[in-house]
Amino acid sequence: MSTASATEPRSRAEPAWGAPSRGRYAVLGFTLVLTAIAYLDRVCIATAAPAIKLDLQLSDVQMGYVFSAFTFAYALFEVPSGWLADRFGARLMLMRIVIWWSAMTAATGLASGFASLFTLRLFFGLGEAGTFPSIARAYARWMPARERGRSFGLAVMTGALGGALTQPLVVVLLEVLSWRRSFAVFGLVGVAWAVAWVWWFRDDPHDHPAVNPAELALIGTAPALVHTGVPWRALARNRSMRALCLMYGGVIYGWYFYLTWLPMYLLRARGFDLHQVGWLAAFPYLGIAAGVLAGGWISDALVRHWGARAARRGPAVIGLPLAAVAVVAAVRTPAPVAAALLLAAAAGLAALAVAPAWAVCLEIGGRHAGVVTGAMNTFGNIGGALSPVVVGLSLERWNSWNLPLFTVAALYLVAAVCWLRIDPTDPIPHT
Repeated sequence: MSTASATEPRSRAEPAWGAPSRGRYAVLGFTLVLTAIAYLDRVCIATAAPAIKLDLQLSDVQMGYVFSAFTFAYALFEVPSGWLADRFGARLMLMRIVIWWSAMTAATGLASGFASLFTLRLFFGLGEAGTFPSIARAYARWMPARERGRSFGLAVMTGALGGALTQPLVVVLLEVLSWRRSFAVFGLVGVAWAVAWVWWFRDDPHDHPAVNPAELALIGTAPALVHTGVPWRALARNRSMRALCLMYGGVIYGWYFYLTWLPMYLLRARGFDLHQVGWLAAFPYLGIAAGVLAGGWISDALVRHWGARAARRGPAVIGLPLAAVAVVAAVRTPAPVAAALLLAAAAGLAALAVAPAWAVCLEIGGRHAGVVTGAMNTFGNIGGALSPVVVGLSLERWNSWNLPLFTVAALYLVAAVCWLRIDPTDPIPHT
């Protein structure tokens, strides 16, 4: 039996310079921790809302505006922050973002009434804007194309798990500390992350000692960090860009019901106590975690067999209509536990659309990935800002939880239709 020659070419998986290093997985790990912290700070107010509402004597409408303040400011500054990520890179932008939002989280505990609480949440949203566009910029530089969908799936999944952990954690902290001191505790976590990030990360993997030539070859050619003018007109005219924005608005409209009003819904409409709510309100986050992970992995796997267009659409056009059915079933059932579980299922099914959407942004955006993801997330958070206000107005004027939940189901169906017009093979021309 012959043996391989010492001069025989090595396999593609093992190039001449050795096995690929794993620096990109460290970047992924940093972003997973980041999204967990982001959702920890973003949703802690939902579980603390009954205590805040009582302490500051806020109405349902005022609480709805407080919930929306973060989302409105977040939406308003997504595109500028995405542009800054394209211009200056993810290293400095994420350090600035995390330190800002951590300070605003801690300062939330200093609120003395509606005006100050609303203002602090506005500044919180302004500071956190650009988180995911900056992550997208890092992934565009560090992740091979075939790993981007699953990377976004893991990132959003970890954020959702952070939100799930937040629900019972806040309940425990409220028993030990006041809601004001709880916000100070949450605000400290992000600062430690920001210090570690700016010390380790580099915008260009070529500049990092943990990345060897084999991993650079695996990553492939990334969009240049050199900033060029943004093709705004081409962005506005791109059919996929318009459909992405409208679609994401519908998906995140529903998402923000779970992030904001769900604990109050379970308390007031379904009769659970606070301890039960702490766990039941975590279930939609677990559903979201499973949905975004599955959506990213499925769409990446299907690309090899179906092509990018069908693969990116597939999870969404199946998941979103089923999510709409689950929401309607939750409204119709008289059983409180069944309603909570159906809403968790709806959250997970709708989340199948999320990771593929972020992957499409990289595919059509190229070197302008930060702006493209920022634009999509802007419209997503416009939907997210409307959701809590609709709930608050519905409660005050009609004492109805069902009406806003029906709007969630309707917008899931609109989002599913939008996916039929999204084409990841139609990139935006670069200037």
